[in-house]
Amino acid sequence: MSMEAQANMGTQANMGTQANMGTQVNMGTQANMGAKANMGTQVNMGAKMDMDSKAGIDAHTPMIRTVNLKKHFSTPKGQLHAVDGVDLEIKTGQTLGVVGESGCGKSTLGRVILRLLDATDGSVYFEGKDIFRMSGHEMGEFRRQSQIIFQDPYASLNPRLSVSEIIMEPLIVNKVYKSRHDMEQAVYRMMKTVGLAARLINMYPHELDGGRRQRVGIARALVLNPKFIVCDEPVSALDVSIQAQILNLLMDLQEELNLTYMFITHDMSVVRHISNEIAVMYLGKCVERSPAKRLFENPMHPYTKALLSAIPVPNLSRRGKERQLLTGEISSPIEPEPGCRFAPRCAQAGPECLGRDIPLGECEPGHFVACAHV
Repeated sequence: MSMEAQANMGTQANMGTQANMGTQVNMGTQANMGAKANMGTQVNMGAKMDMDSKAGIDAHTPMIRTVNLKKHFSTPKGQLHAVDGVDLEIKTGQTLGVVGESGCGKSTLGRVILRLLDATDGSVYFEGKDIFRMSGHEMGEFRRQSQIIFQDPYASLNPRLSVSEIIMEPLIVNKVYKSRHDMEQAVYRMMKTVGLAARLINMYPHELDGGRRQRVGIARALVLNPKFIVCDEPVSALDVSIQAQILNLLMDLQEELNLTYMFITHDMSVVRHISNEIAVMYLGKCVERSPAKRLFENPMHPYTKALLSAIPVPNLSRRGKERQLLTGEISSPIEPEPGCRFAPRCAQAGPECLGRDIPLGECEPGHFVACAHV
């Protein structure tokens, strides 16, 4: 199934109002159960780098950069500001984790970056080129180089297609191979890469468990050898042990293929494990962005502090750790008033938080916060 056909799979998943903190995965001690990728025949990374240099791509150019990116939806009561002025960068070969509660705009942001949804305003740059100003040929190449892994591995797979047909479809649409034999061999290689047994090749999605279905979705995203993948809560619908397998698989593939990820999730323990950098969103705004380690050591925005305080810690000696409970009403994202959108729930809010939008400011190297009190 092509990504254009899946653009309306549900722009906002039912994600819960708080981060999914109850499911913790001890990733440090988890066995690497995901099958190691045999990439010898898959991608010639040296050749890939040569192509990049010929294309004039600067080594310091981020893979993805957004500038004042906005996406508004029309409603009977006015414009709903799903994404409202987001600036971010994702460096080549790294992972940006995006966290926040339900309705904050995480999934919409990912879809706008992939141009599955058109932006209301702003720009998205892929390797320095504005995707909203690309020619038809350039847009086709961008489609091949950027893919998405959806949250629900059952709803995102065509129930009428077998495993081989699902993985093969992007190859047919993009006319990658001239013969069916070559396509079948590519499907076999990709199944081996993601840890799917060859005996499953003619099975249908309803005959597979959740973990295998998600591996099929990953194989479909990888079969075109993309550079950038949006992972839209790829493990939230899976059991804890299966989550670990899929996460280890994604990290192994990133290391082998130099992939760049935008990883959308609710689970703070997962995003800490897989991300190089984390962006925290609240009602369409990015309120904090920082290297992952630094965000957990020194969160600065009150909303980020509340999220981190909600993480259950399996340590009795820390049972008395202070929990920051949020009170007050959530602001409406429909025609919001200027000012900090977290102010109605913030204990530190004052007159300086109202009447004007507070931009992200760099409070320490690489650590950006949108708060009048920082």
